[in-house]
Amino acid sequence: MLEVHGLTKHYSAIPALDDVSFTIHPGEVLGYLGPNGSGKSTTVKMITGLLDPTRGHVYFHGRDIKDDLPGYKRSVGYVPEEPHIYPYLTGREYLLLVGRLRCLPEKALGEKADALLRLFGLQSDRHSLMASYSKGMRQKVLICSALLHDPELLVFDEPLSGLDVTTALVFRDLVRALASRGKIILYSSHVLETVEKVCSRVVILKRGRIAADGDVLELRDLLQAPSLESVFAQLVLQESTEGIASDIADAMRIA
Repeated sequence: MLEVHGLTKHYSAIPALDDVSFTIHPGEVLGYLGPNGSGKSTTVKMITGLLDPTRGHVYFHGRDIKDDLPGYKRSVGYVPEEPHIYPYLTGREYLLLVGRLRCLPEKALGEKADALLRLFGLQSDRHSLMASYSKGMRQKVLICSALLHDPELLVFDEPLSGLDVTTALVFRDLVRALASRGKIILYSSHVLETVEKVCSRVVILKRGRIAADGDVLELRDLLQAPSLESVFAQLVLQESTEGIASDIADAMRIA
């Protein structure tokens, strides 16, 4: 179980995140939503151990992750919003590097890397430099690297970025399959339609604080909203999106 207690992060005197708490149980997919600047990525970085909170704690199976951060990171698979890869490695070389850093057995590592590349449609490009890969191909490699060591906790931050429709559908079903096998999954995304289909619960942030935390259907019923998108709009958006769009179109016509 992953427990987040009172996470707070200040940059100078500016709060990026303010007293955020939630829990994710094994087999649960938590959708983590909010507009740009709401604190989603800051939360993700603290959960993955890349950033220290100003206040608050992250617990994994009842233990503060700071007690054994290297051990905790071995249990985490992370797909970041902004990928950083080694472009002059091939896709297969990159996965082998990640696997060796995680001390995976060499024989199993090679077989697993080849299987994942094949299943994600990268078999014919596995020996090509990633500098030649499209954004979607690089994203597939990042997803493979997050799955390579069979982690207990998976943190996906905008995982569909650059993916084609077929792979996005496969990934959606993959998230469900991983949850059914008891994985703990945090899914941060702007693609509300996918979040509604794969997440059992959602947390919605607004200006660094939690605006809602609950089952998608319960939130829809509570706010009498037909979709998660409508729930999000009621809780977070300050102005009518149609009104803003109309103003933009009018601004284009200024002579």
